[in-house]
Amino acid sequence: MAFTAENLAADDRFFAAILQCADQMLAIYRESPRIASIFAAQQRWLMAHAGFALHYGHPDGGKSGLYSGRFIDFAVKNDIASRNTAAAFMQEMLAYRFLRPVPGPDKRTRYLEPTEIAEQHFTRWLVTHMMILDSLDGGERADKITADPSAMMAAIQPLIAKAIIGSEAVRNPGPTFNLFNWANSGGLVMDYLISRLPEFPRTADRVVLGPLSLRELREQFMISNTHLKRLLTQAATMESVGWTELSRKGDFWLSGHFIREYWNYQAAKFAIVDAAAEAVLGPAVRDEPQARRVI
Repeated sequence: MAFTAENLAADDRFFAAILQCADQMLAIYRESPRIASIFAAQQRWLMAHAGFALHYGHPDGGKSGLYSGRFIDFAVKNDIASRNTAAAFMQEMLAYRFLRPVPGPDKRTRYLEPTEIAEQHFTRWLVTHMMILDSLDGGERADKITADPSAMMAAIQPLIAKAIIGSEAVRNPGPTFNLFNWANSGGLVMDYLISRLPEFPRTADRVVLGPLSLRELREQFMISNTHLKRLLTQAATMESVGWTELSRKGDFWLSGHFIREYWNYQAAKFAIVDAAAEAVLGPAVRDEPQARRVI
């Protein structure tokens, strides 16, 4: 049986998995900020998933093939982006050479496909999630995918994309999460803050991270001082983040409800990834002693 969002949300071992995932997303960003910018805000992340799914063959589409008109219609229909935003995203992906034109069945239509670098990074995203799931139950998902990454990506990713795009728990996990994840680079800032958590007692009202350097955040994620301060001020007004002393002095803290929003989001997302893996790979081969191990 695949993991459910409910049992991941209730499993204390999943906290370590959350921190590992945040670290991995930050590692991808540091290696390639431009490709990782696709993961830095939810709208761009959803559009990227939509593009890959249309290329490979979206489960509801009946055919594979990616071109601007189809992508824009899909983004609008599924309330991902406006027509202008979706069109601009496609042009940006072409300019960054994450997409390229290819011959298609209709010579009047300009078909597109992900380039090798885009596919490699998305495959890394997929394998990272499978490795984390494997660490929870001793499964062999990651090994099966890396044995034939192109075929596995083509089979699994459209299932993940369909479920994510249709999931309220993933797309709208809570007001503080949404604040960060819809802001430019906000998702990366949020991953960084979560990665700093030393622990998370479930009954805690807040968890102190220690000193926070806004300059380090600005430089690391190429975010303006005005944008970063506005983001943290809004979150502080929601009592989701703050400092232990006035005027942004002392140690920085995250509220328990903010952490739980992030936890529940990750639980919903990982459950979707696991269900897609089980549909393609079959049930995970579980090693019971490892499944009980605290990661």
